[in-house]
Amino acid sequence: MRRTPLAAALTLTALAALTACSDTSPAPAKSASNPPPSSTAAADPAPRATAQPPAHVSIPSLGVDSDVMRLGLNPDRTVEVPPADQGMTTGWYTGSAVPGEPGAAVLIGHNDTRFGRAVFHDLRKIAKGADIVVRDSGGKDIHFEVTARETVSKNAFPTARVYGRTTDRALRLITCDGAFDTNGHPVDNLIVYAKRT
Repeated sequence: MRRTPLAAALTLTALAALTACSDTSPAPAKSASNPPPSSTAAADPAPRATAQPPAHVSIPSLGVDSDVMRLGLNPDRTVEVPPADQGMTTGWYTGSAVPGEPGAAVLIGHNDTRFGRAVFHDLRKIAKGADIVVRDSGGKDIHFEVTARETVSKNAFPTARVYGRTTDRALRLITCDGAFDTNGHPVDNLIVYAKRT
């Protein structure tokens, strides 16, 4: 079934930001961002059958060196985040593109958790032009160059820019940032944009 531009816009508008990145309570991390209702809205075209899922990510300039787990959807259709007790592990949202393939691949990591500093704690320090290396499960390194970074209110999350369709081979890194609300959750998201080199 072909979507009209209005339906596609409404789908993207319905998406929201990471809502519980930092797990400061005993309850497990609940959600990341609301994804498109189907994976085709997140990445277009679909990854080729030969594409290998990500296994590892490194950001040499920040000392980030992390395995990558797969993340799907929670029952409420929000994107999962890595468990708080695995705060040094990055997660790949499987509804997004495979890193290095056409589309926007989305990697999610904690800034910190109740256990302490986490994988993306220093992500706000990343510089434009920095190298991000994603190793796929076949052992191939795929390099990305940081093109932009922004901190946004979760209430104004740029869903189309992060999850929208693109033919570029793009990478997005997402974590929480900013002050805390009355429930102890950060009110902002930090988003890093990168392109394959």
